[in-house]
Amino acid sequence: MARSNYKVGARECCVELSSGRMDVKDYPLKLYFIPYLAAGHMIPLCDIAQFFASRGHHVTVITTPSNTQHLKPSHNFRLHTLQFPSQEVGLHDGIENATAVTEKYNSYKIYTATMLLRQPIESFLEQDPPDCVVADFLYPWVHDLANKLRIPRLVFNGFSLFSICAMESVKTLSIHATGPFAIPDFPHHITLSSSPPKNAREFLEPLLAMALKSDGFIINNFVELDGEEYISHYKRTTGHKAWHLGPACLARRTTLEKAERGAKSVVSVQECVSWLDSKQVNSVVYISFGSVCYFPDKQLFEIACAIEAAGYGFIWVVPEKKGKEEEKEEEKEKWLPKGFEERNGEKGIIIRGWAPQVLILNHPAVGAFLTHCGWNSTLESVAAGVPMITWPVHSEQFYNEKLITRVRGIGVEVGADEWNFSAFFESKKLVDRACIEKAMRRIMDGADESLLIRRRAKEFGKTAIQAVQEGGSSYNNLTALIDHLKRLRNSKLE
Repeated sequence: MARSNYKVGARECCVELSSGRMDVKDYPLKLYFIPYLAAGHMIPLCDIAQFFASRGHHVTVITTPSNTQHLKPSHNFRLHTLQFPSQEVGLHDGIENATAVTEKYNSYKIYTATMLLRQPIESFLEQDPPDCVVADFLYPWVHDLANKLRIPRLVFNGFSLFSICAMESVKTLSIHATGPFAIPDFPHHITLSSSPPKNAREFLEPLLAMALKSDGFIINNFVELDGEEYISHYKRTTGHKAWHLGPACLARRTTLEKAERGAKSVVSVQECVSWLDSKQVNSVVYISFGSVCYFPDKQLFEIACAIEAAGYGFIWVVPEKKGKEEEKEEEKEKWLPKGFEERNGEKGIIIRGWAPQVLILNHPAVGAFLTHCGWNSTLESVAAGVPMITWPVHSEQFYNEKLITRVRGIGVEVGADEWNFSAFFESKKLVDRACIEKAMRRIMDGADESLLIRRRAKEFGKTAIQAVQEGGSSYNNLTALIDHLKRLRNSKLE
C-alpha cells in the first residue's frame, strides 16, 4: 500500500512506494494560484493551473465561495476558499466577481474587496508554503510575501506578450500624450489612432514594473502567434523571462467543459448548437464584447441596424440586458429597431447574459467574431480558426487589435478609436452602423481579402492546437518551466 506525506513544499517529504522510495527531487511540485476575481483573469489562469495538474503536480487555486461554482476539484487540483468581505465593501452576499456587477462603482467595490483578501492569503501561504506561487499582477504585494517565504513568484495578467511589449515601449512617451501615435522602438511599425488614457497608464505601469521583478510571466498564448520577434524584443528590452503556455482554453476538451467555460450559459446549449447546425458553413457572425463591457443603448441600436443591413445569420450576446427579457416595448426600442426580433427571428439569436462562447466559436457555421479584443476572447477565436472583426474598448485591447489585424492579418478593424479607462463608460463617439456593416462584409463576403484572412485564421487555429499537444511549443515550454521550478526547489535541499 502506498503512503505519502507532503508538507511545506518539498522541505519535508517522505514518499514510500511498494517498489521502493521516490527521490525527493522527483516529487511533484506544489503550486498555489491566486487569480484576480474577474472572468478575463480567472478563467485562463485556472485553465493554466489545469495544465500543471494534468502533468501530476499538486495545484491549489485560492479563491472565494461563489467563484468555485465552475471549478471542479480533482485528485491534484484543489480549491482553498476564503470568505469574501462583502459587508466590508457594501456588496450583497454572493457578488464576488467583476462579471457579476453592471455598474462602475460596484466594480471598484469588487477590486477593494479583493485587496482585503491579502491578510488571509498571506496567513495561508505562511502556514503551508508552496514550491511556487502564481499570482495575478493585480496583487503586487505577493512579491514581498514570496521573498519572505523564499519561493519563486510567477505573474499572470492575461495579456499577450505583444501587448506587454507595447505597454513597455509606450512608457517612454509622455503620459499626457493624446491623439494618434506610433509605438516607439518596436519590431513592427504600429500606429494607433488614439492614446491610452492617462489614468489607465498611471494604474497599469506600476503594476507592470512590479511584475518585472518576478521570476517570470506566464503568458496565455503560443509563441507562433506572439512571434519570435516579440519574444526576442521582450528579452532584449526587459531581461525578464516569459513562459508561453497557451491557449489556455484548449484545456477544455469535452463539450460540457467548453460550454461551461467561466459560467453556465443562460441559453440552452443544445438549442444553440441545433440552431447552428441548421446554418451553412461560415454563414453566422458571432457578436460579443466580453463579460464586463457595457455599451449604451444608442450604440447597441447602431449594432442592431448594422446586423440587419448586412443580412448575415448572427448570435449577439448582450449582457447589458441580462434579466430584462420582459422589458417594455418603449424600453426595448431604445436599443433595438422596432420589430427587429420579429423580422430576424429565424436569422439570429440574442443572448441576454453568459453565452457558451468556446462552443459557438468552434462550430463550423460561425464565419466571423465581432469582438472587443479582450485577450481571452481573442485567443478563443484564434484557437477556433475564426477571423475577427475588431472593436477594442479599453485596457490593452487596442494593442491586441494591431496584433490581430496588422501583424498577423487574421481580422479587420471596425474603426473604433475611443480608448476608455474601464469597461463601464458612456461613449463620446458612436461607431456608426455603416462602419460596422462594412467590416462585417469584408470578412463575410467571400472576396479575395476575406478568403486570405480566413485561410490565415484557419492556419493559426491548427498551430494553436498543435502548440498544446505533446511536442508543441507550449507543451515544451510547460515542461521546461516545470523543470526550472524543480531545480529551484531542489537547490534548497542540497
